[in-house]
Amino acid sequence: MAVMEDAPAAGPDTVEARRRPDPPLVLVLVLMLAVLFQGPVRRALAAPVMQDWTTVFLAVVVQALPFLVFGVLLSAVIAVFVPASFFARVLPARPALAVPAAGLAGAVLPGCECASVPVAGALIRRGVTPAAAFAFLVSAPAVNPVVLTATAVAFPGEPRMVVARLAAGLLVACATGWLWQRVGREGWLRPSRRMGHGGYDGQGRRGEAFWASVRHDVLHAGGFLVLGAAAAATLKAVVPERWLGSVAGVPVVSVLALAVLAVLLSICSEADAFVAASLTQFSPTARLAFLVVGPVIDLKLFALHAATFGRAFALRFAPTAFAVALAASALTGAVLL
Repeated sequence: MAVMEDAPAAGPDTVEARRRPDPPLVLVLVLMLAVLFQGPVRRALAAPVMQDWTTVFLAVVVQALPFLVFGVLLSAVIAVFVPASFFARVLPARPALAVPAAGLAGAVLPGCECASVPVAGALIRRGVTPAAAFAFLVSAPAVNPVVLTATAVAFPGEPRMVVARLAAGLLVACATGWLWQRVGREGWLRPSRRMGHGGYDGQGRRGEAFWASVRHDVLHAGGFLVLGAAAAATLKAVVPERWLGSVAGVPVVSVLALAVLAVLLSICSEADAFVAASLTQFSPTARLAFLVVGPVIDLKLFALHAATFGRAFALRFAPTAFAVALAASALTGAVLL
């Protein structure tokens, strides 16, 4: 009797490929549904509330998209073509001085949230003190030139918002670094050896790593931009004005509400200013909190922190960074706005 050989077991990649939907098939199904239900869809889009929603949504996306793409390109250049050893050479040896220097370096070198996390991990592996690495982690996506330019465009005629965002971002970066230097423990920090999509590990071609980083960040950040624009449009067009007025009318509640909203929406820092500018019911200080908290900690950043530095670090860093960013926003807003 012939012995039948067992069929080779399907690997994880094969199983994942079987479960993954076919994009052309999904597109065909969506188009078929749109044709079948074009009548109800047309009537729904013709409603005044939907027209208002579409206007706000498109305005936010169209204004923010060029800055998002430009920021992703510059971030990929920094992550792939600037070696992490460069920062180790230029930063001061003393941690107390390295923290503000790293904060200023983050303000000069563009970097989105996704790219700054693996870069900070690479800095620590290259011997940079964690306090300085975390200062760069906070400042790079919060106050770099692309973000500040986008803020100036989103808030025309309001230069104080740009200055306030810069001051609050640097304050949070330095406070975070010095706080880690004071109370941080090495046992909380277990940097991963993977560079992730945002860095270059010395293997393969830099061009391939650059375009892989660009593709990932454009799709990833673009998805959150669409989500943020949809949320802003919903708040403007669907939520009753008196509800927003009741929240925005209480200073402490309005600041806390927009800070929590920034955490939940997880919008890329190159695009969040346009969402904040659309929330006209809220005070300048509340909108500043939205701009300062988001680049420091949100849902996607919490996952990246846990994957790169370990769960023990992420569970401690998230509430601490949120509290520091909220306090810096309130203080800066009270002084400059």
